[in-house]
Amino acid sequence: MNKNSLIGFALIGVVLLLFSWYNTKQFEKQRRAQFVADSIARVEALAAHEADSLAESHTQWMADTTGEVYTASEEMLYKTQSLNEMAYSGEEETVYLENSNVKVGFTTHGGQISEVLIKKYFKYDSTALYLMPRGSSSFDVELDAGQYINTSDFNYEIVQQGDNNVTMRLYVDEGAYIEHIYTLMDNSYDVGLDMHFVGMEGIIPRSSSQCKLSWTMDMPRLEKGYTNEKNYSAVAFRYSGSDKIKQIQLRKDSGRESLAGSVSWVAFKQQFFSAILYASDGIAGGDVAVKAYPESDPEKRLFAAGAQLAVDYGAKGADFTRSFEFNFTPNHYPLLKGYDRSYDKLLPLGGWLVGSICKYVIIPVFNWLSKYFNSYGLIILLLTILIKLVISPFTIKSYESTAKMKVLQPEIQKINEKYPKEADAMKKQQATMDLYKKSGVSMFGGCLPVLLQFPILYAMFRFFPSSFELRQQSFLWAHDLSTYDSILDFGFNIPMYGNHISLFALLMGVSMFVYGKMTAGATAAQNQQMPGMQFMTVWMMPIFMVLLCNNFSAGLNYYYFLSNLITIGQNFVIRKWVVSEDKLKAQIARKTAEAKTPKKSKFAQRLEEAYKMQQQQQKRR
Repeated sequence: MNKNSLIGFALIGVVLLLFSWYNTKQFEKQRRAQFVADSIARVEALAAHEADSLAESHTQWMADTTGEVYTASEEMLYKTQSLNEMAYSGEEETVYLENSNVKVGFTTHGGQISEVLIKKYFKYDSTALYLMPRGSSSFDVELDAGQYINTSDFNYEIVQQGDNNVTMRLYVDEGAYIEHIYTLMDNSYDVGLDMHFVGMEGIIPRSSSQCKLSWTMDMPRLEKGYTNEKNYSAVAFRYSGSDKIKQIQLRKDSGRESLAGSVSWVAFKQQFFSAILYASDGIAGGDVAVKAYPESDPEKRLFAAGAQLAVDYGAKGADFTRSFEFNFTPNHYPLLKGYDRSYDKLLPLGGWLVGSICKYVIIPVFNWLSKYFNSYGLIILLLTILIKLVISPFTIKSYESTAKMKVLQPEIQKINEKYPKEADAMKKQQATMDLYKKSGVSMFGGCLPVLLQFPILYAMFRFFPSSFELRQQSFLWAHDLSTYDSILDFGFNIPMYGNHISLFALLMGVSMFVYGKMTAGATAAQNQQMPGMQFMTVWMMPIFMVLLCNNFSAGLNYYYFLSNLITIGQNFVIRKWVVSEDKLKAQIARKTAEAKTPKKSKFAQRLEEAYKMQQQQQKRR
């Protein structure tokens, strides 16, 4: 064989290898696209309730084509007699397990959890709190057993039931079966699931390394405020080996995401309760999706959530098990933290700084106060006082800086009169800065203390809507501190405001207005340089905050109201006994008299140079 023939055969081999590689890639891409499409389709199908169960469809198809429901003498849809019998024979049964916290129903149809009642809590309308109402969920296992089967097509057989466990079995063939062993843990919100495969090593093909779990739920509305509950709901998951979680939040009405790597758990989270699926051996990949229902939904559903998950078999033998755990839990920080699975990240407590303040300061103090006081209105008052005491040094510094600016106001007015023209703006600015320098006053002295308080204020903003302790706790006219308080319902919605009047939001706005009027005179010097600032502070900000906070939780608005009242009182005490304007005048006068001509800063030098250049340009004109 000559050289050219060898090269030709080599090239043909390379082409064949490349063609084979390309086909494999395309096949994998098509499988992935189908996987995503299946996941989205399941969620949308659940949200719309457009289809009956697959088992019912098969039964109807058999009835339509043969005139009767399947019997053993008819042509079999599945490969084994056992599968056909368990698909079309027997009636659905439901058994219940319960402990002090939950009551859980299990159905033989698909061998799955059919309903979950949280015992110790109620919905906003005082009815029973079903986190998973009957018929609102589906948990299917799809696997290759010589042909693809889905467990939701079959009626399982109950083979054992105890006080805290139930075992259901699906016979795939004689001597080969899949068991779902459910165990309700004592005094918990947790249900363990062991998927036990027996005699399946000869039925599951060697080439099949995974089964597919499809978990979908219609999450019901449980709280009073639809917008608030929706905004704090999400579908979340955690990648294995990571402390962080990812969320598809419902601030947008829908979303979906592929799982790019191994995942340890998936959660369907509402504002105060979550349904979580934890996999002991991890989840190899999959997709999650969520879609919100409108507020007008007649069945009072909040959102439809779905997860399609790939689970590795691992070492397949004659008898092997894959373990999972369902957690139907309140979103209570100590409870979520106790799982040690990063469930506490489900609470929107903020980033590193703000979250740390919430977790290590506010929540411990709040829980400590809860041991001694039963009224959460009183607890919020005491918490607010403690916070104000902690940040009082910043408050004093801020007031002192504002008072110094007020003392300097006559001097600043003289500078304004000396340089009234717009062309002298730079010269006026330079003279003002020289005055601040000589008198030892910082124009930013009042801003820095306020900025240092922001992390604490934002931490409180994060804490109250996430605080499970406030759920359905009443105080004064507010029946539930975790949602908005209403003294008048309109019966119609006003854009940007809502369908009600929140009294705590109004009181908060009034307190902001009073505080703005108190500080308006003290900040007159700054307001002359920014004429619109006083109008914004006194009028616009209170009005804006009332509109913004009307739908916020009553506990949060109550805290803001108390915070403003205490700040007004602090300013009165500081002005009366701590900071004396007469002493400040004498202090500033002494510093001004003793001060030498201050050394110009680089900024002042650049300002002076710019002014000289401006003067030269004007002379040239």
